[in-house]
Amino acid sequence: MISDNISINSAGHLCFAGHDTVELARKYGTPLYLIDEQRIRERCRIYAEAMKNAFGGDSHPLFASKALSFKRIYEIINEEGIGTDIVSPGELYTAVLAGFPMEKAYFHGNNKTDEDIAFAIDSKIGYFVCDNIEELKAINAEAGNRGIRQNILLRITPGIDPHTLEKISTGKVDSKFGAAIETGQAEEITAAALALPNIRLRGFHCHIGSQIFEFEPFCDAARTMLSFIADIKAKHGYEAKELNLGGGMAVRYKAEHPTISYADNIAQIGILIDSLCAELGINKPTILMEPGRSIVGDAGMTLYTAGTLKEIKGFKTYVSIDGGMCDNPRYALYGSPYTVMLANRANDEADCVCTVAGRCCESGDLIQENVALPRPKRGDIVAVLTTGAYNYSMSSNYNRLPRPALVMLDGDRDYVAVRRETYADIVRNDV
Repeated sequence: MISDNISINSAGHLCFAGHDTVELARKYGTPLYLIDEQRIRERCRIYAEAMKNAFGGDSHPLFASKALSFKRIYEIINEEGIGTDIVSPGELYTAVLAGFPMEKAYFHGNNKTDEDIAFAIDSKIGYFVCDNIEELKAINAEAGNRGIRQNILLRITPGIDPHTLEKISTGKVDSKFGAAIETGQAEEITAAALALPNIRLRGFHCHIGSQIFEFEPFCDAARTMLSFIADIKAKHGYEAKELNLGGGMAVRYKAEHPTISYADNIAQIGILIDSLCAELGINKPTILMEPGRSIVGDAGMTLYTAGTLKEIKGFKTYVSIDGGMCDNPRYALYGSPYTVMLANRANDEADCVCTVAGRCCESGDLIQENVALPRPKRGDIVAVLTTGAYNYSMSSNYNRLPRPALVMLDGDRDYVAVRRETYADIVRNDV
């Protein structure tokens, strides 16, 4: 199995976090999101311990909640003692409602509105990660109206190619995010931040992309950012107190994907940072990182019920499920790979090559192509593995389909964290 929280029981049923997925499908219906709570806690602790060992001081992880955002997840990461990054007022509202301490929250995004900024400040947000000079001025104005100095980091574009999918690469110069070092914009926005009376510049942030298997791109980012910090110190007399290296470490979606030791990667980055700081003559800043996918990716699984089996002789065999791009748009967007199994016949021979298709009225509504499965039958339970990241958080009501329930698995316990939407929920805002 691609993850150690997945197994097959004596009935030939797929199990997740020790629970029979067929029984869960019968109990809660499908489509159904499953989340392994203990896997999330385990990953939070791995990151927290590894960062403390590698970076020392107050260094700590921030959960990138765009990967998976609902009330219970903010409660869990707060219980684990780590921070969070948020990217919208909706995520902020959810975190506040969950009782998450706002001093440990960082507000990202390339286009925060005046209303977003005011809401965040009034919610006592710890930090803004500021993307551009216009936003910087807006934060300064709102902070001034309230008689405070607002902590910020500046998002810097380091010009790193992380060798991942183009649409999830964010660290190159040509990006909608951040101020590029190469163009001089990064120094310009730094000088502007230092001159504003209601801004307290704490340091810098970068994010190079997502689903990155190698650790070298993170080392390249650290090297570039520390050199930038040293340059700013020499030119402006300001030395950054914090450096946020973003997230992006990969998870296994397929058996052929390598296993990553997040702790080992972080340790190697830590060795490099110590060496570079000594070489550049700067104090080591507090190091932050923003894991999202690598905390929740393999903590998730989605269950569907198979419906139509359509064979086109000489072409493809389609098996259609009762969900699709409305609950997982990633294949339609990126061609993202997934492992697919029949949960109720997990030991049967995979002798049928299928394309797993969703029920939405789009030809591109596919979950995965060329998947080897036991020949599917109507009523089979189809399991898609490693769906904890960017599935529920990217779901929609396309075709007016209700979003699935989200069920947490915690030891012997299973419980609903997000209830299944009803048709009444879908029309609730219609007038």
